[in-house]
Amino acid sequence: MTAPNILLIQADQMAGPALPMYGNTVVKTPHLQRLADHGTTFLNAYCNNPVCAPSRFSMMAGQLPSRIGAFDNASEFPAAVPTFAHYLRDLGYKTCLSGKMHFVGPDQLHGYEERLTTDIYPSDFGWTSDWSQTDYPFAPSVMSLRGVVESGLCQRSLQLDYDDEVSFTSTKKIFDYARDQDDRPFFLTASFTHPHNPFTITEEYWNRYSDDEINMPSVPFIPYADRDPWSQRYYHLIRQDEHYVDDATILRARHAYYAMISYVDDQVGKLMDALKATGLADNTVVIFTADHGDMMGERGMWYKFNPYEWSVRVPMIVSAPDALKGHVEERGVSLLDLLPTFLDLATDGNPPEVIDPVDGHSMVGLLNDDDPDWQDDVMMEFTGEGIYSPCLMLRKSGFKYVYCEDDPGMLFDLNNDPKELTNLCGNADYAAVEKDMLDDILQRWDPVTMKQDIIKSQKRRLFLQKVLLKGNRAPWDYQPYRDASKEFVRSAANTDTTMTKGLARFPYMDPVPPDTPRSE
Repeated sequence: MTAPNILLIQADQMAGPALPMYGNTVVKTPHLQRLADHGTTFLNAYCNNPVCAPSRFSMMAGQLPSRIGAFDNASEFPAAVPTFAHYLRDLGYKTCLSGKMHFVGPDQLHGYEERLTTDIYPSDFGWTSDWSQTDYPFAPSVMSLRGVVESGLCQRSLQLDYDDEVSFTSTKKIFDYARDQDDRPFFLTASFTHPHNPFTITEEYWNRYSDDEINMPSVPFIPYADRDPWSQRYYHLIRQDEHYVDDATILRARHAYYAMISYVDDQVGKLMDALKATGLADNTVVIFTADHGDMMGERGMWYKFNPYEWSVRVPMIVSAPDALKGHVEERGVSLLDLLPTFLDLATDGNPPEVIDPVDGHSMVGLLNDDDPDWQDDVMMEFTGEGIYSPCLMLRKSGFKYVYCEDDPGMLFDLNNDPKELTNLCGNADYAAVEKDMLDDILQRWDPVTMKQDIIKSQKRRLFLQKVLLKGNRAPWDYQPYRDASKEFVRSAANTDTTMTKGLARFPYMDPVPPDTPRSE
């Protein structure tokens, strides 16, 4: 069997519950729907840490964030950690990244042979959390509600500049693969920054929606006094008291967010169309997902950093050759499951032994509805801003328990209370479930040691960032390399401008025989 190509498409801060295949019929995503019609939609897919860098690092490593020291958005991703790009490269894949992966540290490739764009956010330790500052006002955060109150139309934005380049380079790369005489299978990651805040978009996408069709949050604003301690701290962290957010502002922000999702959907369509045009679609696995979600005004909360479903639940749509079409899977999966899934797909079910133990499991059986023993069990962490001890989350058989030593426990029955309005901790009818899940969390994690490790890491990185900004700075930012001597017709050694095989034309056409009559 020929190993399939793999195209991983990732969005940034796209909540699973915002999409139509997850129940929000307002949002218009015809290309993602086409992907879902040709594959499996995982209804209960989760990130393993609701913030960009730790989520992406753990996804690539197949390991929980805390196992690789991925605590916050300024944690270094160690070059010695094997990733799915390393494993696939070892299996003979061409590996390429276009777009965001928020790598922190000197290694800006992590197994990818080539990278087509730089990143969009810092690669240094500047965004390190600081748990030593425990009193309000908290340690300075780059987050605020400006991205909400200033939402709306734009003609251009930093995010559009970035994602248009990601879309162009990724689509071009697919055609490059089709023209490439190197017939190794490819693993291409196209990672977009939309629909991350600030919520701004062009008129073209804004006009795909009217204000009267935008739905408001299913759970309205919860007053500060009625919030759980984590949510109260988060209120201060993003300085929510600095701005008044009325219904008109909420509607405008959600309008922009939905339009930004439609923008991503169009980029997905371009990539899928390129696969079809090149004849690569029939042997390419396509995965669409996101690094985490966005609260989008639910409960009066915004962005990520939270244990609630709109923050931690992500889209996961997988279309694979010969797998089920239009399938919907309800059992829980997470981004940790991608690494073993890729290795399973690349080897026709005979994956190599991994160097480090992984926490994920192959989802290939679920793509064919043929894994009766799959455990509905997802582990999540949060170890960044707005808390002062590790937050550990376990979703098991439809229940979700949220543990943090500084806060009362939270237990939700997601099957019967999907809006997470009733904390069942202390409810006698659920005492056995509460005990079982808490015991399970404390067996799987060591929160005391984790906290010690996190604080040590923060102190090191805060010191190093201060020092590295002094004197001559040597940034770790990735500079994309282009060899102009190999582009277009740039070499005296090859003056063929007829676009013959191996150069620019696709599909290739045989040269016209020399005796072919010319038209007058």
